[in-house]
Amino acid sequence: MRQALVFGATGQIGAALARRLRDAGWEVVAVSRTLQQDVPGLRWLRGDLQHCEGLPVSIDAIFSCGPLDLFAAWFAGSAIATPRVVAFGSTSVATKAGSIDEDERALARLLRDSEATLHAAARARGSAATVLRPTLVYGAGRDRTISRLAAMARRFGWLPVPRGAVGLRQPVHVDDLAAAAIAACDAPSAFGKDYDLPGGETLPWREMVARTLAALRPPPRMIEVPAPLFAFAVRLARVVGRGDGFGEGALQRLRADLTCDAEPARRDLGYAPRDFSP
Repeated sequence: MRQALVFGATGQIGAALARRLRDAGWEVVAVSRTLQQDVPGLRWLRGDLQHCEGLPVSIDAIFSCGPLDLFAAWFAGSAIATPRVVAFGSTSVATKAGSIDEDERALARLLRDSEATLHAAARARGSAATVLRPTLVYGAGRDRTISRLAAMARRFGWLPVPRGAVGLRQPVHVDDLAAAAIAACDAPSAFGKDYDLPGGETLPWREMVARTLAALRPPPRMIEVPAPLFAFAVRLARVVGRGDGFGEGALQRLRADLTCDAEPARRDLGYAPRDFSP
């Protein structure tokens, strides 16, 4: 029986991955800051990437579903022997590289440097690393975009959106990401490579939001407002501490197409993501 060490197993992607690994016959060792209960095929360790007792000396594969920068630094300094490492990053490495927001450009640089650190550490230790870059994640009700918008709409019964927000998006389901991680682990063609993982459907941001609201009961109303008015409201929300994560760069991208090519992942991993269905 193969064994996997999973970081971020309580997160939205990690939980789906741990479930799929167990279903596939893996024995999973997972790390959590909070106390978790063991179940057949899943053993929990208490700790994080800074400190965790009881880590195995060797393991068949390590999966990271948390912050890539912290994991890359940990792996570079760790002594665990493993032939395979699969880590999740983000397409923000490209989409935020040219942002008007300096914090977002810094995030893109951090992601790029973290990918390089992970690959260099893997090569130095005779391991093979693969980085998976999801687009807009949904499916567990814990993301900060689709679920956040749905929660706001449910609370008020309506949701304001800026007119002209038609930039293309490719939302991807957590379970498709989990399947891709396991496929990447077993695919020699994925060794030392990075893959963008978009969802199976490309649609305008406005349509993505409309479909999300239509799935709620009762369906909230979507109200289009002039883009300058929407931008003013978001800035005001940030002033009072309610607009976290929605800066000038995010506003600008509502009109931009944030799409990527799934063909490399299809070719090497058999990646076949589902259409968007919130």
